[in-house]
Amino acid sequence: MSRAVLARIRALLPSLRPSEQAVAAVVLADPERASSLSIGNLADVCVTSTASVVRFYRKVGYARYQDFRLDLAREATRERTVNDVPDGVYEDISKTDTLHDVVAKIAAAEAMSIADTAELLNVDRLSQAVGAVRKARRIDISSVGAGAWVGQDLQQKLHRIGLVAHSWSDAHSSWTSAALLSSDCVAIAISHSGETMDTVEALRIAHDAGATTIAITNHGDSSLGKHADITLTTAARETPFRSGAMGSRIAQMMVVDCLFMGVAQKAYDQAVDALGKTYAAVHPRRT
Repeated sequence: MSRAVLARIRALLPSLRPSEQAVAAVVLADPERASSLSIGNLADVCVTSTASVVRFYRKVGYARYQDFRLDLAREATRERTVNDVPDGVYEDISKTDTLHDVVAKIAAAEAMSIADTAELLNVDRLSQAVGAVRKARRIDISSVGAGAWVGQDLQQKLHRIGLVAHSWSDAHSSWTSAALLSSDCVAIAISHSGETMDTVEALRIAHDAGATTIAITNHGDSSLGKHADITLTTAARETPFRSGAMGSRIAQMMVVDCLFMGVAQKAYDQAVDALGKTYAAVHPRRT
């Protein structure tokens, strides 16, 4: 439980009440300090009630506050020792930070986003996604904003091993394409929040058309997750300044790479042959 406590809190954020989000914000900002506080003191710091704190830690998965505090302390200590997290890494980037501070904070946060995602990624669900993509007649990938770059990267990877894949970042294009899918197709939607309307709608249409639907999101209980047959959950770290355009992209790329390598491994000889041919086509023309 301790290894996943902070990641679970981040994943639950959109579904929490405002008073519970206040508790989550304090805990995520400085988990080490939060773990040292009594339930009453934590409520005072969060300017909320002890009842809100109780609701919060129960939603995170704990029956007793002392168990929650213990796991919080363990995870805060582990992150600082194992990942060599510098002091202040949980703070957002401020206008007084040096460029060295900026580099240290971003490097630590992104490294931990990858580690957290690896820890929480459900390998059984990943295996299901690999199998579905490998057998698909066609793969549609829908995403917008920062996620569009991740979708395009996945499309190019799948295309290079001979699979028919399309990446859509325009809403109308993704919706019309999704409407033409069938039961032998796969639709993949990428959204950190899971609430990006254009992406959610694309997956809904694909699901209604009979395609196998896969969501890559930080929040499995989001609107996107409700239309997904398979949900692959990331564990990106964010602050108001370091928004989803940074943290989520790193975690999503990690999941995409795992999905691609799983698919390629299932058809190892075919994938190696295809990669060799595509490499040979461009290598002589490199400058």
